[in-house]
Amino acid sequence: MNKDKVAKVVSTLETAYPNAKPALKFDSVYELLVAVILSAQCTDERVNKVTEKLFRVANTPEKMCALSAETLEEYIYSCGLYKTKAQHILSASKDIIEKFDGNVPSDLENLRSLAGVGRKTANVVYAVGFNGNAIAVDTHVFRVSNRIGIAKGKTPLEVENGLMKAIDENEWSTMHHCLIWHGRKVCESRKPKCEICQIKEFCEYDKKEI
Repeated sequence: MNKDKVAKVVSTLETAYPNAKPALKFDSVYELLVAVILSAQCTDERVNKVTEKLFRVANTPEKMCALSAETLEEYIYSCGLYKTKAQHILSASKDIIEKFDGNVPSDLENLRSLAGVGRKTANVVYAVGFNGNAIAVDTHVFRVSNRIGIAKGKTPLEVENGLMKAIDENEWSTMHHCLIWHGRKVCESRKPKCEICQIKEFCEYDKKEI
C-alpha cells in the first residue's frame, strides 16, 4: 500500500473511532499491567469482570504479593491459563517491588524484563500507561493489517515493523487502538463486514475469500 493510501486509511479510521482507547478497565499503570497479562487468550469483557473483584483486594504489587498463588488462581481462574498467569503476575509484582521501588518501569526494556510481559504487553503498557509511541500487535491488529494491506507479515513482529514503517510515529498508539476496534466491529475474523467497511476502497483483501 502506498503512502497516500496509508494516510487515507489512517485518517478514515481515526475519524471512525475518535478517542479510541482500551476496553480494559484500570485505575493505575499497575492495574493496566495485570489486566493486559490476564487478557492473553481471553476477552477484555471477561478480564474486566475478574479484575473488578481482584483489584478490590490486590491493586498494588505489595497487596498482590501478599496473596498466595492458590488464592490468586481462584480469582483469575475464568481467564484461562490461570496457573501460568498467576505465576507471572506474582513474579512481576515481586520484581516491581525489589527492582523498581514498587513502580512499574516506564521504558520498554525494563517492562519486557518482567515475567509474563512480552513485546505486545510491554507495548500496550508503554503506550497506554506512559503515553509512549508503540504499536502492540494482537490478533485484531495482525488480521486487519494483513487484510487491508497496510502491513503484511507472517508474524506479529513482521506486522509491527511494517506498521512502524508505514505510519508516522506520532500515530502509532492511536492507530493501534483504531485497528483493534475496526477488527472487533467490522473486520471480523470469520465474516468481515466489507459492505459497511469505511476503508473498503483502499483495502486489498480478496473478496473471493469471504
